[in-house]
Amino acid sequence: MRIKGVLFDFSGTLFRIEPVTSWLRAVLDAQGIAVEQADFERYARRLTEAGAQPGGPRPLEVPPALAEVWALRDSSAKTHREAFTGAARQVPLPDPALYDALYERHMDPAAWQPYPDAAEVLRGLRDNGTSIGVVSNIGWDLRPVFRAHGLDELVDTYVLSYEHGVQKPDPLLFRTACTLLGHDPADVVMVGDDRDADAGAAAVGCEVRFVDHLPVSRRPDGLSSLGLAARTGEGSAPRAS
Repeated sequence: MRIKGVLFDFSGTLFRIEPVTSWLRAVLDAQGIAVEQADFERYARRLTEAGAQPGGPRPLEVPPALAEVWALRDSSAKTHREAFTGAARQVPLPDPALYDALYERHMDPAAWQPYPDAAEVLRGLRDNGTSIGVVSNIGWDLRPVFRAHGLDELVDTYVLSYEHGVQKPDPLLFRTACTLLGHDPADVVMVGDDRDADAGAAAVGCEVRFVDHLPVSRRPDGLSSLGLAARTGEGSAPRAS
Protein backbone atom coordinates (compact mmCIF):
# COMPACT_ATOMS: atom_id res chain seq x y z
CA MET A 1 0.00 0.00 0.00
CA ARG A 2 1.29 3.42 -0.91
CA ILE A 3 1.08 5.85 2.02
CA LYS A 4 -0.37 9.27 1.23
CA GLY A 5 -0.33 10.62 4.79
CA VAL A 6 1.31 9.88 8.13
CA LEU A 7 0.00 10.90 11.55
CA PHE A 8 2.41 11.06 14.47
CA ASP A 9 1.90 11.17 18.19
CA PHE A 10 3.93 13.84 20.01
CA SER A 11 5.32 12.74 23.39
CA GLY A 12 7.30 9.52 23.25
CA THR A 13 7.07 9.38 19.46
CA LEU A 14 8.55 12.53 17.92
CA PHE A 15 9.72 14.22 21.13
CA ARG A 16 10.71 13.19 24.63
CA ILE A 17 10.32 15.29 27.79
CA GLU A 18 13.44 15.95 29.86
CA PRO A 19 14.18 13.61 32.81
CA VAL A 20 12.32 14.35 36.04
CA THR A 21 15.59 15.35 37.70
CA SER A 22 16.32 17.95 34.99
CA TRP A 23 12.72 19.20 35.15
CA LEU A 24 12.88 19.68 38.90
CA ARG A 25 16.37 21.19 38.84
CA ALA A 26 15.42 23.75 36.19
CA VAL A 27 12.48 24.95 38.27
CA LEU A 28 14.38 25.09 41.55
CA ASP A 29 17.16 27.07 39.90
CA ALA A 30 14.71 29.45 38.23
CA GLN A 31 12.98 30.03 41.58
CA GLY A 32 16.29 30.49 43.39
CA ILE A 33 15.57 27.63 45.79
CA ALA A 34 18.49 25.59 47.09
CA VAL A 35 17.88 22.17 48.64
CA GLU A 36 20.11 19.46 50.03
CA GLN A 37 21.01 16.69 47.59
CA ALA A 38 19.20 14.08 49.67
CA ASP A 39 16.05 16.21 49.65
CA PHE A 40 16.36 16.80 45.91
CA GLU A 41 16.61 13.08 45.24
CA ARG A 42 13.59 12.43 47.46
CA TYR A 43 11.50 15.08 45.71
CA ALA A 44 12.45 13.72 42.27
CA ARG A 45 11.67 10.15 43.26
CA ARG A 46 8.29 11.02 44.74
CA LEU A 47 7.31 13.25 41.80
CA THR A 48 8.17 10.35 39.50
CA GLU A 49 6.08 7.92 41.53
CA ALA A 50 3.17 10.39 41.52
CA GLY A 51 3.29 10.76 37.73
CA ALA A 52 3.47 14.52 38.21
CA GLN A 53 5.44 15.30 35.05
CA PRO A 54 3.31 15.51 31.89
CA GLY A 55 4.90 13.29 29.28
CA GLY A 56 6.94 11.57 31.98
CA PRO A 57 6.52 8.31 33.90
CA ARG A 58 2.99 7.22 34.69
CA PRO A 59 1.83 7.32 38.31
CA LEU A 60 2.23 4.23 40.44
CA GLU A 61 -1.24 4.96 41.77
CA VAL A 62 -3.81 7.70 41.17
CA PRO A 63 -5.30 9.02 44.44
CA PRO A 64 -9.10 8.58 44.59
CA ALA A 65 -9.56 12.35 44.87
CA LEU A 66 -7.83 12.77 41.49
CA ALA A 67 -9.35 9.79 39.70
CA GLU A 68 -12.07 11.67 37.82
CA VAL A 69 -9.95 14.55 36.60
CA TRP A 70 -7.06 12.20 35.81
CA ALA A 71 -9.27 10.11 33.53
CA LEU A 72 -10.22 13.25 31.58
CA ARG A 73 -6.89 15.04 31.85
CA ASP A 74 -6.29 15.51 28.13
CA SER A 75 -9.80 16.69 27.27
CA SER A 76 -9.22 20.34 28.21
CA ALA A 77 -6.52 22.75 29.33
CA LYS A 78 -8.27 23.04 32.70
CA THR A 79 -8.39 19.32 33.47
CA HIS A 80 -4.82 18.84 32.27
CA ARG A 81 -3.46 21.46 34.66
CA GLU A 82 -5.65 20.22 37.52
CA ALA A 83 -4.57 16.63 37.03
CA PHE A 84 -0.83 17.23 36.91
CA THR A 85 -0.58 19.96 39.52
CA GLY A 86 -2.81 17.78 41.69
CA ALA A 87 -0.42 14.88 41.25
CA ALA A 88 2.55 17.10 42.09
CA ARG A 89 0.81 18.32 45.25
CA GLN A 90 0.91 14.77 46.59
CA VAL A 91 4.60 15.52 47.17
CA PRO A 92 5.51 18.07 49.89
CA LEU A 93 7.85 20.62 48.29
CA PRO A 94 9.66 23.53 49.98
CA ASP A 95 7.60 26.27 48.30
CA PRO A 96 3.92 26.11 47.21
CA ALA A 97 4.79 28.13 44.09
CA LEU A 98 6.78 25.16 42.78
CA TYR A 99 3.69 23.18 41.76
CA ASP A 100 2.57 25.69 39.15
CA ALA A 101 6.18 26.41 38.18
CA LEU A 102 6.74 22.73 37.43
CA TYR A 103 3.65 22.65 35.26
CA GLU A 104 4.75 25.76 33.37
CA ARG A 105 8.23 24.29 32.85
CA HIS A 106 6.93 21.26 31.00
CA MET A 107 5.41 23.54 28.33
CA ASP A 108 8.75 25.23 27.68
CA PRO A 109 10.27 24.07 24.36
CA ALA A 110 13.59 23.72 26.21
CA ALA A 111 12.05 20.86 28.21
CA TRP A 112 11.59 18.77 25.05
CA GLN A 113 14.07 17.08 22.76
CA PRO A 114 13.23 15.54 19.39
CA TYR A 115 14.29 11.96 18.81
CA PRO A 116 17.50 11.79 16.75
CA ASP A 117 15.78 10.65 13.56
CA ALA A 118 12.62 12.77 13.83
CA ALA A 119 13.75 15.58 11.53
CA GLU A 120 15.17 13.16 8.94
CA VAL A 121 11.98 11.10 8.82
CA LEU A 122 9.66 14.11 8.64
CA ARG A 123 11.81 15.75 5.96
CA GLY A 124 11.93 12.58 3.90
CA LEU A 125 8.15 12.21 3.99
CA ARG A 126 7.58 15.84 3.11
CA ASP A 127 10.04 15.72 0.22
CA ASN A 128 8.08 12.73 -1.11
CA GLY A 129 4.88 14.77 -1.09
CA THR A 130 3.45 12.87 1.87
CA SER A 131 1.05 14.76 4.13
CA ILE A 132 2.02 14.91 7.81
CA GLY A 133 -0.16 15.42 10.85
CA VAL A 134 0.36 15.37 14.60
CA VAL A 135 -2.38 13.85 16.77
CA SER A 136 -1.74 14.27 20.48
CA ASN A 137 -3.44 13.76 23.81
CA ILE A 138 -2.39 17.01 25.44
CA GLY A 139 -3.72 19.98 27.39
CA TRP A 140 -1.72 22.82 25.82
CA ASP A 141 -0.51 24.13 22.47
CA LEU A 142 2.55 22.16 21.43
CA ARG A 143 3.11 24.09 18.20
CA PRO A 144 5.77 26.33 19.81
CA VAL A 145 7.81 23.22 20.62
CA PHE A 146 7.86 22.24 16.95
CA ARG A 147 8.72 25.80 15.92
CA ALA A 148 11.55 26.07 18.45
CA HIS A 149 13.12 22.87 17.16
CA GLY A 150 12.66 23.72 13.47
CA LEU A 151 10.06 21.02 12.76
CA ASP A 152 6.88 23.07 12.41
CA GLU A 153 7.44 23.64 8.69
CA LEU A 154 7.31 19.88 8.18
CA VAL A 155 3.83 19.43 9.72
CA ASP A 156 0.65 20.11 7.75
CA THR A 157 -1.88 19.90 10.57
CA TYR A 158 -2.18 19.42 14.32
CA VAL A 159 -5.11 17.72 16.03
CA LEU A 160 -4.80 18.23 19.77
CA SER A 161 -7.18 16.56 22.20
CA TYR A 162 -7.83 19.61 24.37
CA GLU A 163 -8.92 21.62 21.31
CA HIS A 164 -11.56 19.01 20.46
CA GLY A 165 -12.73 18.01 23.94
CA VAL A 166 -12.00 14.31 23.47
CA GLN A 167 -8.99 12.04 23.98
CA LYS A 168 -7.40 9.26 22.01
CA PRO A 169 -8.44 6.54 21.35
CA ASP A 170 -11.63 8.41 20.37
CA PRO A 171 -11.91 7.95 16.59
CA LEU A 172 -12.96 11.59 16.17
CA LEU A 173 -9.38 12.81 16.50
CA PHE A 174 -8.00 10.45 13.86
CA ARG A 175 -10.92 11.02 11.50
CA THR A 176 -10.50 14.78 11.86
CA ALA A 177 -6.78 14.54 11.11
CA CYS A 178 -7.35 12.47 7.97
CA THR A 179 -10.00 14.93 6.79
CA LEU A 180 -7.65 17.87 7.34
CA LEU A 181 -4.94 16.09 5.35
CA GLY A 182 -7.45 15.35 2.60
CA HIS A 183 -6.89 11.59 2.56
CA ASP A 184 -8.96 8.50 3.11
CA PRO A 185 -7.90 6.84 6.40
CA ALA A 186 -7.03 3.71 4.45
CA ASP A 187 -4.17 5.68 2.87
CA VAL A 188 -2.87 7.00 6.20
CA VAL A 189 -0.56 5.46 8.81
CA MET A 190 -0.68 6.44 12.49
CA VAL A 191 2.63 6.22 14.37
CA GLY A 192 2.59 6.30 18.16
CA ASP A 193 3.97 4.79 21.34
CA ASP A 194 0.75 4.07 23.25
CA ARG A 195 -0.74 0.68 22.40
CA ASP A 196 -4.14 1.77 23.71
CA ALA A 197 -4.52 5.45 22.79
CA ASP A 198 -2.85 5.38 19.38
CA ALA A 199 -4.45 2.08 18.40
CA GLY A 200 -7.73 4.01 18.14
CA ALA A 201 -6.70 5.05 14.63
CA ALA A 202 -7.45 1.52 13.45
CA ALA A 203 -11.14 2.15 14.14
CA VAL A 204 -11.29 4.65 11.27
CA GLY A 205 -9.25 2.46 8.92
CA CYS A 206 -5.69 3.68 9.43
CA GLU A 207 -2.76 1.34 9.63
CA VAL A 208 -1.08 1.74 13.03
CA ARG A 209 2.63 1.39 13.75
CA PHE A 210 4.36 1.67 17.11
CA VAL A 211 7.66 2.89 18.50
CA ASP A 212 8.96 2.38 22.01
CA HIS A 213 8.69 5.25 24.52
CA LEU A 214 12.37 5.33 25.45
CA PRO A 215 14.87 8.03 26.39
CA VAL A 216 16.27 9.86 23.37
CA SER A 217 19.72 8.31 23.81
CA ARG A 218 18.26 4.80 23.70
CA ARG A 219 16.17 5.20 20.55
CA PRO A 220 18.33 6.65 17.77
CA ASP A 221 16.42 5.13 14.84
CA GLY A 222 13.00 4.04 16.08
CA LEU A 223 11.15 6.15 13.52
CA SER A 224 13.43 5.52 10.56
CA SER A 225 13.33 1.76 11.18
CA LEU A 226 9.61 1.77 10.32
CA GLY A 227 10.53 2.27 6.67
CA LEU A 228 7.76 4.79 6.01
CA ALA A 229 9.63 6.71 3.32
CA ALA A 230 9.98 3.59 1.21
CA ARG A 231 6.19 3.34 0.99
CA THR A 232 5.55 6.95 -0.03
CA GLY A 233 6.08 9.31 -2.91
CA GLU A 234 5.48 7.01 -5.86
CA GLY A 235 4.40 9.27 -8.65
CA SER A 236 4.29 12.34 -6.40
CA ALA A 237 6.06 15.57 -7.13
CA PRO A 238 8.23 16.83 -4.26
CA ARG A 239 6.45 19.39 -2.13
CA ALA A 240 7.95 22.83 -1.74
CA SER A 241 9.24 23.45 1.77
